[in-house]
Amino acid sequence: MRAKISEKVSLLTGRLRNNQLMKNTLWMLMSQGIRIVLQAAYFVIIARALGPDQYGAFIGAASLISIFAPFISLGSGSLIVKNVSREPSLFSEYWGNALFMIAVTGVILIGLICLISPSLLPNTISPLLVFCVALADLICLRLLQTCGRAFQAVHQLKKTAQIKLLPGITRIVAAIAMILLFPEPNAMIWTSMYLLGTVVAASAAVILVQTHLGSPKLALARIKPELLEGFYFSAGISSQTIYNNVDKAMLARLATLDAAGLYAAAYRIVDVVFVPVQSLLAASYAKFFQQGTSGMRSSLAYAKRLTPLAGGYGLAAGIGLICVAPLVPYLFGEDYTDSVQVLYWLAPLPFLKSMHYFAANSLTGAGHQGLRSGVQVLIAIFNFAGNLYLIPRYSWKGAIWATLASDGLLALLLWAIALFYSYREGKAATAGE
Repeated sequence: MRAKISEKVSLLTGRLRNNQLMKNTLWMLMSQGIRIVLQAAYFVIIARALGPDQYGAFIGAASLISIFAPFISLGSGSLIVKNVSREPSLFSEYWGNALFMIAVTGVILIGLICLISPSLLPNTISPLLVFCVALADLICLRLLQTCGRAFQAVHQLKKTAQIKLLPGITRIVAAIAMILLFPEPNAMIWTSMYLLGTVVAASAAVILVQTHLGSPKLALARIKPELLEGFYFSAGISSQTIYNNVDKAMLARLATLDAAGLYAAAYRIVDVVFVPVQSLLAASYAKFFQQGTSGMRSSLAYAKRLTPLAGGYGLAAGIGLICVAPLVPYLFGEDYTDSVQVLYWLAPLPFLKSMHYFAANSLTGAGHQGLRSGVQVLIAIFNFAGNLYLIPRYSWKGAIWATLASDGLLALLLWAIALFYSYREGKAATAGE
């Protein structure tokens, strides 16, 4: 009996070792797990130290800036994954072009944000705070993410996982330093520490890429032909960011900073429980491009293999959120008591997100990024309009209703489109036989 059990364990272990997707998912899950602990630690520190009002000021600026962040580099990170996953020898050229595009677009967008932020954010949020968050999130974080994409393209997700840990490590050090050095911290002090930590993390990530994958080589001739596709990647990610984050910025503007802080605290917990699905998405992303070379049917078949697992987890995660919601005030402080109700309302979100991401990646892998981005833009507009109408009337409840409606509609549309293209492709293949 023991011999049979030992044999089965050995067989299972061998399969896991040979399963690249499983190994990459586990690396990302382990990284995200450690990252959750680090994020939770520094989040609890800054939430308690700043209070809902000052934390709402920081998150309001960060949420506005996050809408523009995807346009930094115009999709160069995704282009690295697409092209290098199919032809590894192209890495140096796409890495060099990515660095060039980050620098150019970063300068332009930071200037634009500094110009428009006074009309979009409360007067209590200073322009200097906006500039510092923009520098951290638009330049440094984009460098970090592109470095992670570089290793993702060559299926070295162990290195991607390590890179994802860097900002968590530097930020918790920054949060602890803030508490030790400043007896009465505020949003501006935290923003300065946040920027310093992000600069250190980005520098370490670039050094890691240079050491393991090679130096950049500028190939400007490749940029122009791929600008439109890169823009599609950016538009899709930006739209995704809008319907994920614009509600926080709008709460700060249309409701109160206190409501924005309460909502952001609950939403952060939702992000934490969604980590296992994010890990699977990261591990499978390059594979969608490889499957997509055979067409929509192949890409969608791959999505269908992964979606039931992610959807089942999403349902379980929603139930878990309802169970842990009463613990929020004990974790963040009594000022966040109303976040319990926010978390109850947000419980369906992990399942809805699990439903639409893999359908979206099947379209991307099969060369339909423009169509995916178009749908996401429509959902972003729908979400913005919903928030604009609901937040002044219902505060954070209005933001939640707009979010749930947006994610649900997105899942329905993406699956309908993916199934339609797969059916049409299959019908064409049958007619050609």
